[in-house]
Amino acid sequence: MTDILPFLKSLISVSGVSGDEVRAAELIRERWSSLTDDLSQSPLGSLHGLKRGTLAASPRPSLMIAAHMDAIGMMVVRVAEGFIYFTNIGGIDPRVLPGASVTVHASGTGEDLYGVIAMPPANLLPEGEGDGVVAMKYLFIDTGLLPGEVAKRVNVGDRISFGTEPLELSGGYISGHTLDNRASVAALTVCLEELQSKKHSWDVWAAATVQEETSFGGAYTSAFQLRPTVAVALDVTFGKGAGANGYQTFPLGKGVALGISPSVHPFLYRRFKEVAARVEIPVADDPMPEYSSTDADALQLTAEGIPTMVFSIPLRYMHTPVEVVALKDIQRAGRLLAEFAASLEADFIEQITWD
Repeated sequence: MTDILPFLKSLISVSGVSGDEVRAAELIRERWSSLTDDLSQSPLGSLHGLKRGTLAASPRPSLMIAAHMDAIGMMVVRVAEGFIYFTNIGGIDPRVLPGASVTVHASGTGEDLYGVIAMPPANLLPEGEGDGVVAMKYLFIDTGLLPGEVAKRVNVGDRISFGTEPLELSGGYISGHTLDNRASVAALTVCLEELQSKKHSWDVWAAATVQEETSFGGAYTSAFQLRPTVAVALDVTFGKGAGANGYQTFPLGKGVALGISPSVHPFLYRRFKEVAARVEIPVADDPMPEYSSTDADALQLTAEGIPTMVFSIPLRYMHTPVEVVALKDIQRAGRLLAEFAASLEADFIEQITWD
């Protein structure tokens, strides 16, 4: 098994805010080109890598594994006196923003600008606004440039991404921005590597989807284009940590989580459970009583409906610049996906029931 860490660090060192995933896509395309039989891009920007089945004649059923490559971020809404004001793209808690380093993808010159998010002194804010969490509308980015330079380089609508550098922590953990969901892209890459030495009946589509954080646009359109027989949404779930110990959280380094949800077909859940037990990969049940809030919510509703599974990697501090995952969980997720794909018999879809 190859070391996935260098690739993961490169993935969480580039931007890829929802709707502008080009830089992340370039890295993934480069890595997947030797691991797939065919590699293409959807009209919306998602990457589709095909690993053809070898044990059954064409036309073969197909499995689509979707891991979204987009990330939360920000967008410029105005520039005033050399300072950049912004709003969120995707879900961002304003508590984590003051003091964060960011990269402004300035369209005026096409060059990135580096800055920090700051806020006015509490006594200069409107009455009551300086108490507790400061609203995002009062936060701003300081690049250090003079007002005229900022005005020339930065335009309303420019994207802003977190600028945190990847940090290897003790115990086999890594921290950085956009591990939601580049950790899953790394796991899907491990899956493709594992499939190089496995025979499988089904075609396998690896999809790095766009716009999950904002619209599920990549999942809807890629599933409609590829029309897979079965789909898996690979994402992250809440990791246990300080102040996060309820039933909706899972320990890092102890295995991956299998979704139980209206978005999950119970037959697929049972097959994942069986395969995990056979290959001795620890799994936990992840109850999702309504929406899964993953690409699965779109995948299962595409066309006439696609039997779908949700499969997640525990992650601490979700939607912050310092997310944390265990490398062991990424490797396990990739291996379990490959074992699941290899377990699919040619007539598996005929076995699926709602019993």
